[in-house]
Amino acid sequence: MYHETTNDIMVSVMPVYIDEKSTPEKDIYFWAYRVTIKNKSKNNVQLISRYWRISDALGRVEEVEGEGVIGEQPILEPDAHFEYTSGCPLTTTSGIMVGTYTMINIDKENKPGAPFKINIPAFSLDIPDADHIIN
Repeated sequence: MYHETTNDIMVSVMPVYIDEKSTPEKDIYFWAYRVTIKNKSKNNVQLISRYWRISDALGRVEEVEGEGVIGEQPILEPDAHFEYTSGCPLTTTSGIMVGTYTMINIDKENKPGAPFKINIPAFSLDIPDADHIIN
């Protein structure tokens, strides 16, 4: 599990290789990842958008941006958390994902505040039992 806290918002990620969705003979390797976002601040916050930077073992980079996550823009009260699962295919046996969420504080009158970014920890995508290359 990978964790990072920014502005009292903790993001945890647990990646898992999905053998059933992968086809190594066609260079298709698939991972699922479960994300937990925990609001450790004293404010209500809302997740507005996401940004991902996905790098494969050959150094190819894909950037993904969009509103919310899995079609939602959740509001988290203090001490609340939000979990979701998504997936990522690669054409190599390993890679790295990292990113940010854009959040806003929601005040007591439900008025949005200025946007701020929180970090998604970098996490590796490695198939089990693969030889790992150390640079």
